[in-house]
Amino acid sequence: MKIPLSELSVSAILDLQLASDCTDMPTQEEIQLWLDTLLSYQQLTDKEMTVRIVDDAEIQQLNQQYRGKDTVTNVLSFPFEMPELVLPEGIEMDESISNFLGDIVISAQVVKQESKQQNKLLKHHWAHMLIHGTLHLLGYDHIEEQEAEEMESIEIAILQKLAIDDPYHNH
Repeated sequence: MKIPLSELSVSAILDLQLASDCTDMPTQEEIQLWLDTLLSYQQLTDKEMTVRIVDDAEIQQLNQQYRGKDTVTNVLSFPFEMPELVLPEGIEMDESISNFLGDIVISAQVVKQESKQQNKLLKHHWAHMLIHGTLHLLGYDHIEEQEAEEMESIEIAILQKLAIDDPYHNH
C-alpha cells in the first residue's frame, strides 16, 4: 500500500546536487518522499544528507579514489564521521551537526542501464539505489551474508511502503 504524503512528516533534510546531463532523473519531490519513507521506517527525524547525481566519469573517479576500483558503479555512500573535538569550557557543540548522515553519489547512466538490464521500472530502481545508499550511511552493509539479508529485508520493506516490488525477486 502506498503511503499518502499527508501521513509522512518531512524528516530528511536534502541537499540535492545534479551534476549529470542524463534525462529521466527523479524529481526532488520523489527523492524527498523516498528518503522520508526510509527515515520514518527507521524511526529517525531531522537527518541531513547530500545526494549528488553524476555521470559515469565522476563516479568512476570517486570509486577509484576511495575504493581503489577503476570502474563505474551505481551508488557510493560516504558516511559522515564526526571528528573528535575539544571545545573551550562553556562552549557546546551545535546539535544539528550530529544530524548529518553523509553523502550519496549516484550515477544516472548506470541506474538507467541497470533498470533496462534488470527489467525494472526506472523510478523504482532509482528509489532502490537511494534507499540502498542511505542505509549504508546509517551503518548497514552487505559484506557478510547475514548483514546482506538484514539490509535487503529493510530495503524490501521500505520499497513495499512505496508500492515498489521486491528488487531482488525475479531479476
